[in-house]
Amino acid sequence: MGMNIGAGGGSGGDPEPMMDVNTTPLIDVMLVLIIMLIITIPVQLHSVNLNMPAGNPPPPLKEPVVVTIDVDFDGTILWNGEAVPSRQALQVRLHDAAVQADQPEVHVRPNKLVEYKYVAEVLAEAQRLGVSKLGMVGNEQFVK
Repeated sequence: MGMNIGAGGGSGGDPEPMMDVNTTPLIDVMLVLIIMLIITIPVQLHSVNLNMPAGNPPPPLKEPVVVTIDVDFDGTILWNGEAVPSRQALQVRLHDAAVQADQPEVHVRPNKLVEYKYVAEVLAEAQRLGVSKLGMVGNEQFVK
């Protein structure tokens, strides 16, 4: 409790008006607004809804052709174990695979020590040239 000493000094004078703002109603309004905001925010689900096929698919009539592209630690690219001399040669082989009526499955197998840019270049070329059956194999080597 503090003493309020006015300029008039007299105890018989008019009381001075109170200059404090009552913040309790403002806090109540803010709490109500926060609660309304929390209620109106949609629930975020951390899942991806997929439409999976029902039943068992029929077995394939013939085994698919598989092309394995190995990316070595220094960026060397191997097509089914055979070294590809240049990027243009890789583009030609990927284009030949993409234009086939029954595209082969292209399996990309990067070395554990390879820089990502070499693998990304191979994947980007395959996508750009229209290879639709593309997959990564050998990912278990990256699990620690």
